[in-house]
Amino acid sequence: MGDSTFRGWPHHLPDLVSEAVAVVDERGVLTGWSLGAHRLLGIPAEKAVGQPAAGLFADGAEPPHGIAAYTAPGGRPAVLRHRDGGEISVVLWAQPWAPGDGGRHWLVQATREEAVRRQDVGRALLDSLGSEAPVAISVYDTDRRCLMQNAALRRLSGLTDEERMGRTLRESLPELEVTEMEALQQRVLGGGSPVGDVEVHGRVPADPGREHAWCNSVFPLKDRSGEIFAVCHAVLDVTPQHRARERLAVLNDASARIGSTLDLLLTAQELADVAVPRLADFACVDLIDSVFEGEEPPSGPVARETAFRRAAHRSIVPGSPEAVADVEDVDVHASAPNSPFARALATGRPVLESANGPGPVPAWLADDPARSEGIRVWGIHSWMVVPVRARGSTLGVAVFLRRQRPEPFEKDDLLLADEIVARAAVCIDNARRYTRERGTALALQRSLLPQRLPDQAAVEAASRYLPASGRTGVGGDWFDVISLSGARVALVVGDVVGHGMKAAVTMGRLRTAVRTLADLDLPPDDLLAHVDAHVRRLIAEQADEHRDFAESGQPPAEPAIDTWAFGATCIYAVYDPITRRCTFARAGHPPPAVVMPDGGTRFLDSAGGPPLGVGGLPFEKSEVELPDRSMLVLYTDGLVESRDHDIDAGLERLRRALDDGCHELSVDSVCDLVVQDLLPEHPPDDVALLVARTRALDDDRCASWELPPRPAVVSRARSYVARQLSRWELGHLVATTQLVVSELVTNAILHAGGPIQLRLVRNEALICEVSDSSAASPHLRRAGRMDEDGRGLFLIAQLTRRWGTRYAGDRKTVWAEQPLDRPEP
Repeated sequence: MGDSTFRGWPHHLPDLVSEAVAVVDERGVLTGWSLGAHRLLGIPAEKAVGQPAAGLFADGAEPPHGIAAYTAPGGRPAVLRHRDGGEISVVLWAQPWAPGDGGRHWLVQATREEAVRRQDVGRALLDSLGSEAPVAISVYDTDRRCLMQNAALRRLSGLTDEERMGRTLRESLPELEVTEMEALQQRVLGGGSPVGDVEVHGRVPADPGREHAWCNSVFPLKDRSGEIFAVCHAVLDVTPQHRARERLAVLNDASARIGSTLDLLLTAQELADVAVPRLADFACVDLIDSVFEGEEPPSGPVARETAFRRAAHRSIVPGSPEAVADVEDVDVHASAPNSPFARALATGRPVLESANGPGPVPAWLADDPARSEGIRVWGIHSWMVVPVRARGSTLGVAVFLRRQRPEPFEKDDLLLADEIVARAAVCIDNARRYTRERGTALALQRSLLPQRLPDQAAVEAASRYLPASGRTGVGGDWFDVISLSGARVALVVGDVVGHGMKAAVTMGRLRTAVRTLADLDLPPDDLLAHVDAHVRRLIAEQADEHRDFAESGQPPAEPAIDTWAFGATCIYAVYDPITRRCTFARAGHPPPAVVMPDGGTRFLDSAGGPPLGVGGLPFEKSEVELPDRSMLVLYTDGLVESRDHDIDAGLERLRRALDDGCHELSVDSVCDLVVQDLLPEHPPDDVALLVARTRALDDDRCASWELPPRPAVVSRARSYVARQLSRWELGHLVATTQLVVSELVTNAILHAGGPIQLRLVRNEALICEVSDSSAASPHLRRAGRMDEDGRGLFLIAQLTRRWGTRYAGDRKTVWAEQPLDRPEP
């Protein structure tokens, strides 16, 4: 198929084969008649030959100039008469013919007018496809060598006919990946079915610096016998549509990927990851330094001396060697007024700039040697600087560079970058606000939690608080260690529903309520009942406020923090180092764990009351005796419950962790081990953990006496005190303690009946306790000048560090504490 007929696009079609042919002599008489003429007019040759040609015309007469009138190129219309009398519109053209007899003859050809019209349309169509059509067309033979190409393909590819004709795709376009197109050619040649809308990408000699996209269709060309002798390629340049789809895909990707968390650095990194490599070869995000702390960014133009810190960067090269600053390092931008950074920050609009060719770098880089060197070394030729703005404030700048892709950024790329950065800016600002709110809530929560655990002898305690990571934020978990009278200690762990500032404030209110009630020395079940009543009262007050708003037609105020207390959980445990007994009650809280001194862990099973604020069910206390150096472990549900497993599986994991030699470790080490074994690096919920190892008081540090309720017993009580303090080498406290005992025993004799118990405890302080069966609570008051009583408790308050009253069953105990240190002279 390498015939020269096909060299180049044909400029005309061969003349259409005539339907009818006749010969007319110089007299105008028919001397020849073809079979086609017979079929066209229905007149056989024997009837036509010898007859005047004029008889064939519908009007019965030839044109004024005879047959010669039809010698013009393309012929001339005429109307002929059919044998049956009908008229047939044809095109006639004639040419002189010399048969050799010396006479002058005319060879006349006739074709129906509609066939000629189709011929003209085909010729015009073929001419337009060759020179005017926007679709690039080429034809390849069965050896896949080019036979012809039209003008559109010459313009698109930049190849002349000499450079393409007789060559395969691979030979004429060696820089283009043509494997897929060659496979399409072979497929069509082999099967005959056309293949359409196959998108191909690459660069061509006409535009080597830019990648294009073409929509390629391949279909067979068949001869009259139906055999395929060539394939035709129809190629349309769809680069604009392809780039529009790419930009839309990048925008969709940005919407899906950017802002998946409220982490500032991760959000900035998501922006850089979306841009590289689909938009840029390198991208970085630099934010104003104060944004990292959650502070409000400036609302007006950004000053030149403003410090920026690198939040994220990404490169097509691993390690981002083009970066002039590492993540979280300060990045000093060129401050020259004509620099793209200064222009972008001053106007709040994106800036596009390119360096064409190997010439000198722009003048604004004179005061930025690091970037100037990077542009030279890495061949950076085009960059976009887009301000990161949200809610009217500038947060920083995003920079996009190209060095490997030869085509520079265009205005459409700038619009795309601006749109991506605008979407990311809102997410970055949300992360900034979250950082501020989280920091405030965390600071508030830590201020409401114990700054350090109190020094006391009953237990050795350690604690951990881990705020939740991610969107959940700071929660309402808390813990506390409260020193009680009688050398006892209260251990508290609680969990408020929800997260954020409200949960933290609500936690502080509940912790304050528990501490206040703990000062009353209430039993654990009574204490939780009082806290539950307090929570329900607050919730009811809030409901009344909302009802008042509804009745007045005003919009309700923001829900008060008290409603967050509903559903809070708490465990309150009291350990007595003298009796070595632990009494506790739970309000919807996980059970405490105990690690025995010789190893082995068990959970203290008890009836768990309802969460706080629910009401309807009582709280029940449980009591257990603990060997000395046992370890109590209290925690919130965030330690043992997650989306990956239920609480039972979490409790089993905690038991295994505590069984792993924890009885030999310090309480601080136990906390670290439990956190390491049970929690991921970023826990989904906040966690409070309190570990306390019991320290029992030896018997020789406590003395008690049963006293009858008679006035004479007061002097005996003073002598008991003097002898016991001498044994403890606390002689300097004898006089004061005798006075305290005299007043307390005298009050018990006067106001109570039944046996009286006197107890002295030497711990970190000297504790004096007098117990009786009276329910009356003593009150401190100022006695009048003439009063004979009312001064005893006043004296006790002045002589001791603290004093108070507690109740257990039907017994009341009045106690007072004195420091062991000898007073300075």
